[in-house]
Amino acid sequence: MALAIRSIPTLHGEAAERFLRLAEEAAKAPKKDFSKQIEEGKAILRKANAARTFPGSTK
Repeated sequence: MALAIRSIPTLHGEAAERFLRLAEEAAKAPKKDFSKQIEEGKAILRKANAARTFPGSTK
């Protein structure tokens, strides 16, 4: 059973202009810096891995 081919919706007029304007503004916006959250996550994982190490284990 074949599926029907659907056309791709296309923006026209004011909706298209608004979309482009918002996309350009988003591209120019300052990027978020997640380095602090990444370091916090790594610290949590290091602590969790350290807690899994048992005395006398070979790992």
